[in-house]
Amino acid sequence: MTYKTIIVCFTNEETAKRLTLAAAAMARKFDAHLIGIHTRQSFTMFPGAMPYSTVEISQAFEESQREISARIEKIFREHTRVEEFVSEWRSVVSLFTDIGKRLAEDARCADLVIIGQPAQGDQDETGMFERELIEACGRPVLVIPHSGEFEEIGNNPLIAWSTTREATRAVHDALPFLQKAEKTTLFWVEKARSQPSLYADTGHEMAAALDRQGIKVTVGRQIRTDIPIGDEILNEAARLGSDLLIAGAYGHTRVYDFLIGATTPHLMRHMTVPVLLSG
Repeated sequence: MTYKTIIVCFTNEETAKRLTLAAAAMARKFDAHLIGIHTRQSFTMFPGAMPYSTVEISQAFEESQREISARIEKIFREHTRVEEFVSEWRSVVSLFTDIGKRLAEDARCADLVIIGQPAQGDQDETGMFERELIEACGRPVLVIPHSGEFEEIGNNPLIAWSTTREATRAVHDALPFLQKAEKTTLFWVEKARSQPSLYADTGHEMAAALDRQGIKVTVGRQIRTDIPIGDEILNEAARLGSDLLIAGAYGHTRVYDFLIGATTPHLMRHMTVPVLLSG
């Protein structure tokens, strides 16, 4: 198993170079076909605004979107044209649907999808576009932080383990990384108890399963404190010098995430290393 088709999704010009460099590094690592995609928003005319929404406004908006897409394409081609792997560019329009769902349609045919971390300060700081893409595409999504250099990813991965479908899928989706890794750690956070927990049982079972794949895994755990689980995971990644975090994504409903809080949005906001998410 490996990643032979990689899609990198662009949303703005500011992060285009960073995402292209990270995506190119992944295409080299796995000898993959790399596809760059920018999804342009279409002009939406609401009935109540029709008297004030002219054809000129629509044309100006669409021309602006085409110009942005052209600038992103230029950045993508500048940093991939000398590579040995095959790359291609696509510019598509999102008609009558959210950008995340439109991108998911293309991403379903990829082995790995790459996106950028939600921009700090955005109204969408919790990553609604990213969430829609991750939940809808059915493919592993590699999120690149908005700061730092990440041309080497996956040599020392940290698996954030939990007893969920999403975490299980994330581990298996990450096998191409794990098979090339120099060191892998499987880590979980649990409540203090006198008897072994389900986390411990399944964590050691998963480590044994990976060992049969030829992947040597170090197992670790942290007793839960008042510190958010997301911070415990990020702290462990920093302590180990991990260059990739592997985790299940969005195991709760959006209402639960809003009222109680959840680990995935926390990781999306505060990540310091690339995060591979599976939903």
